[in-house]
Amino acid sequence: MNLYAIIAKLIFSLALALWVCQGGFAHGAEIRVLSTNGVHSAMVELVPAFERAAGHKVSIDYDTTNLLLSRIKAGESADLVIMTREAIDEFIKLGKVDSGGGKDLARSGIGVAVRVGLPKPDISTPENFKRALLEAKSIAFTRTGASGVHFAKMIEQLGIADQVNAKARVPAGGAVGVLVANGEAEMAVQQIPELLAVTDIQYVGPLPPELQNYTVFTAAVLTGCRQTEVTKALLNFITTPAAAGVYMTKGLEP
Repeated sequence: MNLYAIIAKLIFSLALALWVCQGGFAHGAEIRVLSTNGVHSAMVELVPAFERAAGHKVSIDYDTTNLLLSRIKAGESADLVIMTREAIDEFIKLGKVDSGGGKDLARSGIGVAVRVGLPKPDISTPENFKRALLEAKSIAFTRTGASGVHFAKMIEQLGIADQVNAKARVPAGGAVGVLVANGEAEMAVQQIPELLAVTDIQYVGPLPPELQNYTVFTAAVLTGCRQTEVTKALLNFITTPAAAGVYMTKGLEP
């Protein structure tokens, strides 16, 4: 762990202690959360900290934003959702979000990772990145995730969709870095935090600025929430300045 991460964790611990002292929560509620995969690495640290501090249980289920949208529209219930800003805005229009609207957590760019032992390709410019994609033996990206949707459009614009799709590994969702780690793919393209969370792969870097696409992740309380006050306490907790420090250690930008 680098010095910045250690300092960020210390600040978070101190801020958490202060937050608990100010909270005065009743204990024992259970909150259900549906969250995009993009903030998984941060939530696995923040949610247990909230549970310890507030004495509540949080059940959290991860999926891509597009699949979460479909699940909720089909009738699945939850107290809090964490999705892209565009998806939350759609839910606000549909009246599915509490009157308080959504709170932005952080944003993420798209990055590239390769198998350990392979030389890191030059992806500093669109032309170099295009060459790296053509030279890679296999490439993994998601079918429904925001990064995968953007990547699919991007290779069309670069004129190499047929070549890339012919050697692509395209699951519906999940961490595609795992496919690189276990040898099923040579290169992975996904949200930067999702790549950084996978061990046994080499993170190469972000997409060139001309091709980059940032996703803003937003949290909101759903209408019909069973534990409104406790859920709002969780929402406030994951949007504190201390939580922002955790996002930064995971590759997200508060």
